[in-house]
Amino acid sequence: MKQQILFIMIFFCSLLASGQNTFDLIVKVENIKEVKGSLMIAIYDHEDHFLVKEVMGKRKAIESNQIEFLFEGLGKGTYAVSLFHDENDNGELDSNFIGIPSEPYAFSNNAKGMFGPPSFEQCKFEIKGSAHEIVISL
Repeated sequence: MKQQILFIMIFFCSLLASGQNTFDLIVKVENIKEVKGSLMIAIYDHEDHFLVKEVMGKRKAIESNQIEFLFEGLGKGTYAVSLFHDENDNGELDSNFIGIPSEPYAFSNNAKGMFGPPSFEQCKFEIKGSAHEIVISL
């Protein structure tokens, strides 16, 4: 009986401890030109996964020229954010006949790429503790 109680106490303590090492990320998106469609956003945690496999992603309908996203439960580490304004709500970043995006898009650090998207290195930021906030201009 004592072993069962001890096991239960250890289990609950480990659950509490695991939640203490996670943090929130607030992403504020400004300069949305048209109030229509949705904003699609993705968070990446490694250069090898950048623009391929996100850690978290969200979609929100655009109701004003500014929008805020809250991501909960991120650990300390290096992250990058990409987003785009899905003006026609088709779930895709539309592009023209040569592959250049025809809908607005942006990245953390307001990074810009030359002949393609910016690198993870250009977009990365650190979450070291507590809540972290970034602002991206679309």
